[in-house]
Amino acid sequence: MTPEPEDSIRAAGLRVTTQRLAVLEALTEFPHADTDTVHQRVRLSQPDITLQSVYVVLAALTEAGLIRRIEPAGSPARYERRIGDNHHHAICTRCGAVQDVDCAVGEAPCLEPSEAGGFVIQTAEVTYWGLCPACQSSTR
Repeated sequence: MTPEPEDSIRAAGLRVTTQRLAVLEALTEFPHADTDTVHQRVRLSQPDITLQSVYVVLAALTEAGLIRRIEPAGSPARYERRIGDNHHHAICTRCGAVQDVDCAVGEAPCLEPSEAGGFVIQTAEVTYWGLCPACQSSTR
């Protein structure tokens, strides 16, 4: 059973606010959303929320481990609620669509570097780049 957003926020040591709840709701509706998309969605229920406030909420939720920030090359940071597993992403080089891809190995990290320079590696991010099904269809 998935905990309620309020319970997750409290368990992370944060105060439950309407802004935090609205951002989590937006990310449930729009996985892999960038900050502007989250802001536009949250403004439907909270017209006075500023873009800066959304940035602050996203940073707090990321720091608390309630959401994950991904940073695909050449595009703005995106956020998702799918956390705590070892998944990766496929990104369309034409339209920017993002799709979750489960790790073939299962446990983190998926990749072991040949030399880590003394680092203890905890996770590895893999990004697959290609054309999504919609863009493939449009090129045929």
